[in-house]
Amino acid sequence: MNIFHVLLEQPIFNTLIWLYDTIPGADMGIAIIALTIVIKLVLWPLTGASLKSQRAMQQLQPKLDAIKIQYKDDKDGLAKAMMALYATEKVNPLSSCLPLLVQLPVLIALYRVLHVGLSDASLGMLYPFVHNPGSISETFLGFIHLSKPNAPLAIAAGLFQFLQTKMLIVKRPPKPLREKTGAKDEDMMATMTQSMVYFTPVMTIVIGWSLPGGLILYWVIISVISILQQFLVFKKNPIPEPKTDV
Repeated sequence: MNIFHVLLEQPIFNTLIWLYDTIPGADMGIAIIALTIVIKLVLWPLTGASLKSQRAMQQLQPKLDAIKIQYKDDKDGLAKAMMALYATEKVNPLSSCLPLLVQLPVLIALYRVLHVGLSDASLGMLYPFVHNPGSISETFLGFIHLSKPNAPLAIAAGLFQFLQTKMLIVKRPPKPLREKTGAKDEDMMATMTQSMVYFTPVMTIVIGWSLPGGLILYWVIISVISILQQFLVFKKNPIPEPKTDV
C-alpha cells in the first residue's frame, strides 16, 4: 500500500470526515475550514520559523549592502565577509526554506484529499472507529458546490493571495543607493518581487477557475490565516528603513 497514502492522506481524510460528522449542520465547507485551521495550527511553528528567518535576512540587508559595496571587486572577500556576518548574527540563509519543505508533503496530501475525497466512494478510506456518514453533502452553506469550479471563490483566493504577497514585498533601495554597484542585486530582487505581487494573484485566479470549489475554499482560508501569521511575525520583527548614506 502507498506509504504516503497511509501516513498522510488517509489520516487527513479521516479527520475531515470526523469534523463533518461532529460539527452541527453536516456542512462539508465548514468541515474544510475547520480542517484547514487545524492543519495550519499544527504547521504554525514551522511557518513561523520560516517567516522569522526570512525577516532576519531582510533585516540584515543594509549590512549586506555595505559589505557588497566594500568588496565589490573581491568575490572571495565578499563571500567570507557574508559568511562572517551570518555567523555573527546567527542567521542561516537556508533556514527559511527548510520548514517549507517539511510542510510540502502535508499540503500535497491535503490537496489530494480535497481533490478526490468529496465523494461517497471515498468513504472506503475511513478507519473503523470513524463514523461513516453514509453520504457526503458536497455543498457549502447550501448553495456553493464544492466539487465543481466556483468563480467567486477563485477571485477571492486571488485577492487574498495579492494581500499575502504584498506583505512579503521587498522595498527598493533609495534612488541614490540604487546606483551603487553593491545594491543593484537588491534593487533587481525588489523589482522582481513587486512584479510577483500582481502576477501571483492573477495565476491563482486562472488556476483556481478550473479547480473544485473545495480546493479553492481551502486556498482562501489558508491565505487568510497566513496573512494573520505574517502580520504577527512582521510586527514583532520590523525591517529598518534603508539609508542613503551607505
